[in-house]
Amino acid sequence: MKIVLKNVDVIHPEENINLKESSILLNNGLISKIGKLTDDDIQGAREFDFTGKILVPGLFDMHVHLREPGREDEETVITGCNSAASGGFTGVACMPNTEPATDTAEVVKFIIEQAKNHLVDVHPVAAASVGRKGEIISPMAELVDAGAVAFSDDGVAIKTASVLRRAIEYASMYDAPIIEHCEDETLADGAMNEGINSTSLGLPGLPSVAEDIIVSRDILMAEYTGGRIHIAHISTKNSVNLVREAKKKGIKVTAEVTPHHFTLTDDSLKSYDPNFKMNPPLRTQADVDAIIKGLKDGTIDCIASDHAPHSIEEKESEFQYAPNGIVGFETTVGLSLSELVNKNKISLEEFVKKISINPRKILNLPIPIFKEGEVANFSIIDPKHVWTVDISKFISKSKNSPFDKKLLTGKTIAVINKKKMFYDEQWIDLTSA
Repeated sequence: MKIVLKNVDVIHPEENINLKESSILLNNGLISKIGKLTDDDIQGAREFDFTGKILVPGLFDMHVHLREPGREDEETVITGCNSAASGGFTGVACMPNTEPATDTAEVVKFIIEQAKNHLVDVHPVAAASVGRKGEIISPMAELVDAGAVAFSDDGVAIKTASVLRRAIEYASMYDAPIIEHCEDETLADGAMNEGINSTSLGLPGLPSVAEDIIVSRDILMAEYTGGRIHIAHISTKNSVNLVREAKKKGIKVTAEVTPHHFTLTDDSLKSYDPNFKMNPPLRTQADVDAIIKGLKDGTIDCIASDHAPHSIEEKESEFQYAPNGIVGFETTVGLSLSELVNKNKISLEEFVKKISINPRKILNLPIPIFKEGEVANFSIIDPKHVWTVDISKFISKSKNSPFDKKLLTGKTIAVINKKKMFYDEQWIDLTSA
């Protein structure tokens, strides 16, 4: 199939491409031409007019939970990929807190096999320790050979400094990062951020220092070993400062943040709505301000959704006992554009770096190339599209989001990858006649 993407602004920060009202010709999903097209180029092509839209390298979400194997009632690899495509992503890295944990080559291969024919690329993050118990490091060589791109005990921090050290040292043999859920388990029995609000609401608090302690430990271990640490879903001002200072010293540390941690505070919990319950918990406005500063100055490398689907029955339980987490695939781009780009907190180019380029760099994955002969890997964004979040229309199996009915400006309207296109709620095979 020959298709033309007309009148689209093309931005690729890594390749210094910034074209206005350009056109792209694709033949069977491969880039044939970028720029001004002739009548011969477009003859017989299916045309899509994307005037006012922006085409960027396919977005990548480096922290997601697809729940398969184990909790297919909440999400599967395929339903998660469908949701990711709807949200504008062409690639994801899925976390290992599945049932069983992603700590064997068989589970890694199973996840990859489930997604092999989907538009969205799925890259498993394997468990850093067997069973995510923090006692014995996982068989990293065999996991990398199976397709794992990083290691994490996500949901908990690696239990001890000695296991962390061994994990970093072994992962370094493959230049793979350790992705850390930074939380001291001895302080991790709260339901929300510890502070004035937790006291007034009568809910057990989870102090910010629980995160800061593990961030400090992990940075010191990265410095000592020379290995790579990636801080997942950073949420406190002290942690941001710790990462900033570590980077100045040349320590191999990177960090990500979720949209809910740069848009919401613990004031939201006054409703006792379990959809605002997450881990790390929503913090204070001072923490949000520090996170935005970290996004601006490059301390925080990535934006990730931490897509965490839960069943309605579980999530609608009493606040203190409800599971942590929210779905995020279908709101991440809108929240980021509305709260960061449209408010001049970061530029559009910086946004693309943090949600497309940097995640792939951290995971040693190829960055989409905008050149003739390359497989098209695009996300097409409408920065002016005004829409209202409606969880009933989410493609994800789960609907646990605190952003229902929120008005947003900016949305991904199409994705292209692996010779497939998702546009206007339709799947299009770009190799068909």
